[in-house]
Amino acid sequence: MPLQLTLTEGVLPKGQEKIAFARLSEAMLRWHGLTGNKAMLPNVIGEVRVLPSHETFSAMEEAPIAIVEWKVPSFAFADRDIQLGYFSEATDIIHELSGGKQPRDRIFINVVHAVDGAWNFNGRAMTNAELGEQVSKG
Repeated sequence: MPLQLTLTEGVLPKGQEKIAFARLSEAMLRWHGLTGNKAMLPNVIGEVRVLPSHETFSAMEEAPIAIVEWKVPSFAFADRDIQLGYFSEATDIIHELSGGKQPRDRIFINVVHAVDGAWNFNGRAMTNAELGEQVSKG
């Protein structure tokens, strides 16, 4: 489940990016009831992108932003309570780690769903049912 965390330089103090990535990932697993799941943990991957201020925008103007984007199978984040809870917690994480400086309305979170069968574990394309079977073993 790739997480792409995109930040304008200076949104988080240097070195906090790793902490943000870990906390956002832990929260995602917890909201899905997957904390400690051995099948899922190695498949929570991602990247942090820190961009200069002249390369990030809001309302078509240069602005400091934070974007939390998950790419997941279609069954992830499908429950409304999970959506509401995770999005609130993720916003709180970025806001807190910014020292309260990053405005909540400049913290964006979204989820991109993969087509059923277009996801892989261990280099093999798997359907949602096959993924569920793997995760249930974890």
